[in-house]
Amino acid sequence: MEYVTLNNGVKMPMVGYGTYQTPARITEKCVAEALRIGYRSIDTAQCYGNEREVGKACRKSGIPREELFITTKLWGCYGYQDTLRSIESSLKRLDMDYIDLLLIHEPTGDVHEIYRAMESCYKDGKIRAIGISNFLEERYLDLVNHCKVIPAVNQVETHVFRQ
Repeated sequence: MEYVTLNNGVKMPMVGYGTYQTPARITEKCVAEALRIGYRSIDTAQCYGNEREVGKACRKSGIPREELFITTKLWGCYGYQDTLRSIESSLKRLDMDYIDLLLIHEPTGDVHEIYRAMESCYKDGKIRAIGISNFLEERYLDLVNHCKVIPAVNQVETHVFRQ
């Protein structure tokens, strides 16, 4: 398996299994199969509604937690306190002690306060790396110029239907 080293030294698998639009009723089975055939990076999000099932598949796999790389994304956060609650909710749904990569799903709400809450959880060890998703240049630069921890990732959706 090939890895990329993030800006904080964390190694992230270069290929991962995404669970976007995977219904919760089949997510556990799909993720279990992905893990069985060798995937070690699993991508989910709060708005996908399948974090719980991702966590179950990971636990049932028997693969040590430190060999997995779990990414999830925040959704519907507007400020510092609700972001802290949201992170705790994801940790509970995943039934994990930490998240490998946590992203702001898209630049909505008070991005600076949301990111500040993420930085706090990062410093507390609840998150191994923090980043953003779907930020275009202007929003990215605004955040970078006001944060303490530079985002490790800007995950941008691209495919033949979205370029």
